[in-house]
Amino acid sequence: MTGAGEWLRTAREERWGILTDLAFAVVWVTIVETVNYLLGPPTLVYYMLMLAGIVAYFGFIWNFELATRRQNQ
Repeated sequence: MTGAGEWLRTAREERWGILTDLAFAVVWVTIVETVNYLLGPPTLVYYMLMLAGIVAYFGFIWNFELATRRQNQ
């Protein structure tokens, strides 16, 4: 089991990644909750939108890394 000091060092090294993940999650869930509140779709649609957030997240990260690599070339 890892110690708290090692966990803090890892978190400090990856802080921008963690903040990006958190920001994306908050924005995505807010959008889905807003759609759910305004349109009142069936529960299955709500869950599908939440699952679509996983695909959207990896697409966002992949495109961001691709753009960063192109900019550094």
